[in-house]
This record gives sequence, C-alpha cells and structure tokens, in this order.
Amino acid sequence: MAKKHIKIAAGIAIVFFLFFFALFLFFAAFLGGDGLPFGDKVAVVEIEGIITESNSINKQIKQYGERDDIKAIVVRIDSPGGGVGPSQEVYRELKKISAKKKVVASMGSVAASGGYYIAAAANKIVANPGTITGSIGVIMEFANAEELLQKIGFKGYVIKSGKYKDIGSPLRGMKEDEKRLIHGVIDDVHKQFVSIVAENRKLKIDVVKKFADGRIFSGAQAKNIGLVDELGNFQDAIDTAASMAKIKGKPVVIYPEKKGVRLWDFIFGDAANQILKRLKGGYGLMYLPPYGINSK
Repeated sequence: MAKKHIKIAAGIAIVFFLFFFALFLFFAAFLGGDGLPFGDKVAVVEIEGIITESNSINKQIKQYGERDDIKAIVVRIDSPGGGVGPSQEVYRELKKISAKKKVVASMGSVAASGGYYIAAAANKIVANPGTITGSIGVIMEFANAEELLQKIGFKGYVIKSGKYKDIGSPLRGMKEDEKRLIHGVIDDVHKQFVSIVAENRKLKIDVVKKFADGRIFSGAQAKNIGLVDELGNFQDAIDTAASMAKIKGKPVVIYPEKKGVRLWDFIFGDAANQILKRLKGGYGLMYLPPYGINSK
C-alpha cells in the first residue's frame, strides 16, 4: 500500500514538474522577445559617458568571455572618451576576448577619442552615418590661478623633493622646460594611439598620422578612410555579430543588468571618488575630443 502511495506521489510530482517547465518555456518565449533562453547568444556591453574607470566594464567582458553559450559580444559605445588608463585597460580586455569570440563595436551618437580607442579592439566596427567619431589625440589640461590669487592677496607655498614635483601647479605659471617635458609624455601616448589604430585597422602609420590630429569625423567619413567597417544601427551590429559567430536564426541577446547608485556608495564608494577626482581637476592624460562634443 505504501509503495502505491509513493508511486502516485511521484507521478503527481512529475506531472507538476512538466507543467511548470512547459509554463516556463511559454513565458520565456512570449515575454523574452528574443526567443528561448537556450542556445548560442550575443551579449551586449555598454560604454556610456566619460570613461573614468575600467573595473566594472572589464568584469562584464570577462564574465561574457568565460561563458560557452555566448558566441559574440557587441560593445555599444556612446562616449566621447575619457582617461587614457581606463580606455587602454578596456581595450586590452576586449582584445583578449576578440581572439576567441567575435566582437563587434556599435557606435551610438558619439564614439570618439577614448571611445574609438576601445572600438579598435573589435573584429568589426559599425557606426551610424552621423556618428561623431575619430578625434585621435591626447590632451592634458592645467589651470593657472597665479594672477587671480595675487589680486585677492592669497599666497601658496610648495615644498617639494625634486625640480618637477609641482609641475602643473595652479599656484604658478609653467616654465618652458616643464612644457617640453609634458609635451614629450603626450607625444608618446599619442604615438601609442596611432600605433593601435594602424595595427587594428590594417593601415599604414603614415596614413593614420595624417588624420590623427584630434579632428572628428562623421561615421560616413570614418568609413571612407578605413576607421569604420560598416554603416548601420545597433540592431545591425547585433545581426552582424550573430552572422560572424554563425548563429542560426534570431539570436538571444543578453543585456547588462542595470544598477542604480546606492546612497551608501554615493557617499563612501566609487561615485564619491569620481566626484572628488573631477573637483580636483580631472584624470590626468585624457583621450577626449574637442570641446562641445559629448555623448548626450
């Protein structure tokens, strides 16, 4: 008798399992919009606004790179650029992934300077005809408040361990030898940028140098000079990535989880650090386009 009850209970459990599994598949297909959550997928990495850090972006890229079901990654870039270090770190992580998975860069309204630096790591770059891109160059800004401070009777004192330790101080003007030193650093970082573009876009260094003077291009112009592969929108980039990865049918697309800024993080965490950096005068060397060009 007990065995009979066990069999009945097991049968009911199996029926319930099959019912709920079928229900799950139905809602996944009905609500997901991109098909069932199985099979080969295309993952999206979003890079928006000024690039100030790389950790969160690289964490996403690495996670997608380790998943066997993700066959391609679309990097959606809507950024005017940002810090040299973060841009180079994201580029390097993408370059690693592009060796084993297909990576497509999709340019939004702006993908310039540091934004383009990152895009160069992709196997293919897709831009809108009117995307603002290019701006291959490096900039470093300093403020000189010496005359203003003299007018208000404010004096500042600097105690330093070496001749160049207070280079760029707002308390005084910059000497010619200091300008040459800073310019040498900028020229070296600019040379790195030019080399990255030439290597990834299969262009000669001399060709890249001709337009690597900070000038911006439309997406259509960029395509004509070899900085962009195709003209198209975000969906075109997804379709291109799926095709390159040989995904049959409509691909399942995975988007990054949207996370808001918590009050605690804002006061004590990364958000506070970013604000302090801006108040203290930026992020050092920057891959940024001419003034007035932004992503929003």
